[in-house]
Amino acid sequence: MENNDFSKVLPLIERVGDYVLRWRYNQEARQVYSDAEFKTEADQRAHNMLCQGLNELYPGTSIISEEDEITCDSRPNEYWLIDPIDGTASWYHGYDGFVTQAAYIENDIPIFGVIYAPALNKRWDGIKDDGAYLNGNKLPTLNSIDRMTFIDNTREPHGITKDVMLSLAATEYFECGSLGLKSVMVADGTVDIFIKDVWVRDWDLAPASVILNEVGGCLVQANGDAYIFSGDILKKNGFIVARDAELSMMGMNAYKKCKIRSMA
Repeated sequence: MENNDFSKVLPLIERVGDYVLRWRYNQEARQVYSDAEFKTEADQRAHNMLCQGLNELYPGTSIISEEDEITCDSRPNEYWLIDPIDGTASWYHGYDGFVTQAAYIENDIPIFGVIYAPALNKRWDGIKDDGAYLNGNKLPTLNSIDRMTFIDNTREPHGITKDVMLSLAATEYFECGSLGLKSVMVADGTVDIFIKDVWVRDWDLAPASVILNEVGGCLVQANGDAYIFSGDILKKNGFIVARDAELSMMGMNAYKKCKIRSMA
């Protein structure tokens, strides 16, 4: 894409997200058509609206969406990777932790990412080597601090999150729904670390990865390998988002020890 001008994407993402917020009260939009993956009519509507807008703004650029049927691991050199509603269950059940998000990727590297949480009236966005922003205000570089705050999607920590929190003597815990939203809450300094022991898809984390990189945050696979946006789009098992590399390493080591104990 020439010039990499992404400014027009921001109002598009906000427009789609605002519609998603309104659709929470629309019975047709709330119809569930896939119980296994919890997909609703609203997911498809948001997909259609976002794809139409991106095609008008950037004609000819490929789009890969969570709503697509992904059948191979080959990717275009340049493409949009979108998640029309990340956190559909939160949206459906009346919680605020859902977002509309998108990333632009060139040669397997996320160049631009935007995450909009309409119920919170917050938008995070970033461009590679050009900073990250929250509601238009530039986010500062993250610093190592004497705090250990975790985030996950249940009222109380459980599973591997609870085990790692105990291992690292965490001081506080936040609850939130969307994977992308939890990740950028690390990027803006609200929390310090997020660990998830699940199969994850690249559209969940690509937008947040740009924002994290611009503030010095860290995104790795749970085994410590770099999180790369190539190969099979559906098969990465577990990840860690942390405010810095040192905390990421601490989280990874604690995660591995807790996994070994749980399998003993």
